[in-house]
Amino acid sequence: MWPCSFRSVVGVTSAAVTGDFIAVLANPSAGRGRRSGLLSGVVEALEGGGFPVRLLVAGSGGEAEDACHRAVADGAVAVVAVGGDGTVHRALQAVAGTGVGFGVVPVGTGNDFAASVGVPRQPLRAAEGIGLALREGRDHRFDLARTEDDHGERRWFCAVLAAGFDALINERANRMRWPAGPLRYDLAILLELARARARPYTLHLDGVAHRFTAEVVAVGNCPSYGGGMRIVPGADPADGLLDVIFTSPLGRGGLARLKPRLRAGTHVEDPRVTVLRARTVRIEAEGIVGYTDGERLGPFPLQVSCVPGAIRLLL
Repeated sequence: MWPCSFRSVVGVTSAAVTGDFIAVLANPSAGRGRRSGLLSGVVEALEGGGFPVRLLVAGSGGEAEDACHRAVADGAVAVVAVGGDGTVHRALQAVAGTGVGFGVVPVGTGNDFAASVGVPRQPLRAAEGIGLALREGRDHRFDLARTEDDHGERRWFCAVLAAGFDALINERANRMRWPAGPLRYDLAILLELARARARPYTLHLDGVAHRFTAEVVAVGNCPSYGGGMRIVPGADPADGLLDVIFTSPLGRGGLARLKPRLRAGTHVEDPRVTVLRARTVRIEAEGIVGYTDGERLGPFPLQVSCVPGAIRLLL
């Protein structure tokens, strides 16, 4: 959920700041709310960049994206996402490809994008680094992935697009009303594992077709998702390429044995695992909804393209 009460925390309102400013999209429910009290310190650190701070107010993910788009249109010199990969994902929709600076203060449960690009783990250190980068006029260019469906709708993502078993787990968990919290995800894993089966896919990598059946399929701009599961451990968000992974049929037992190896990335040593690289990937599959950066993307087919240097990251 996106709260609407941040303005009173530090006394900065959207109406109080015009012209060049730092826009902050903060989600205090990120990391299960454990670090929501850090916001005032983060704002103070960001102000070290020499620009006033505007806190963006939103009551939903869609409103958060709209607020970021308005901030860019209003002349923001930077947009800063305070949260996890989901918050980053929302902010990216407004800043990707624009040349507006982007900063990440990692306070989420996973923070996979932040970890991949070298953002300090400590939120206040990350905020101080953003402020210093603005003051010194420096940034780092990183790639992003851009998806497009058959209706022409485009979305950006920073980390990994789940297109197989993990996507099915997320879709089931989102449909469940009980239990609450992490237990819902754990139950979704058990339910999907009980009915796991390899599904047919067609992937076009730079125009070359690959047809197979698999339970695990993912496309990565960064190495990890889900809070450090290194699904494509060789992915580099600055090489202009996407890493694509898929498996031969594993069955329930094979899936259960593969999962513990994801944390270290050693699953790619399994001969049933294939990893390829491409600039563009078209994924065709029936009955699967893609998830990326922890957010629901939409059903396949989807075209995924790597866009080199799409983001100016402030570090």
